[in-house]
Amino acid sequence: MNQRYPFQWPVRVYYEDTDAGGVVFYANYLKFYERARTEALRSLGFQQEQLRTEAKLLFVVSSINVSYKRPAKLDDELTVLVRIEKIARTYLVFQQQIFCDDKLLSEAEVKVAAVSEQQMKPLAIPVEMRSALEQLAENSSV
Repeated sequence: MNQRYPFQWPVRVYYEDTDAGGVVFYANYLKFYERARTEALRSLGFQQEQLRTEAKLLFVVSSINVSYKRPAKLDDELTVLVRIEKIARTYLVFQQQIFCDDKLLSEAEVKVAAVSEQQMKPLAIPVEMRSALEQLAENSSV
């Protein structure tokens, strides 16, 4: 796997993730990517619910570009990789990959906007969070 991805999250494929042929339904990759981004933030000390209640901040996906290389199947053990490509004042751009063993299954570029809980308008990412995110981004340049 690529060393430029400083965060990894394991995912097992369950029956509910698959279509009638036992292949992961394409939209479920988005769930796998979401879980890994959420856990990457948690690893830095930021939980989504805490951000919502204390900072009145939500992260919402504003765009995503996914490519599918190979199918994941029932009972596969996947690894979802996360790295931060860009940190802007009100949004983040993530690069993500999903592997099964050493085989690349999917890649995605995900732009996630920080918005206010009430107005759903762009909100600056808090300074302490930016600092932690920048450290994660710097670890991507190995």
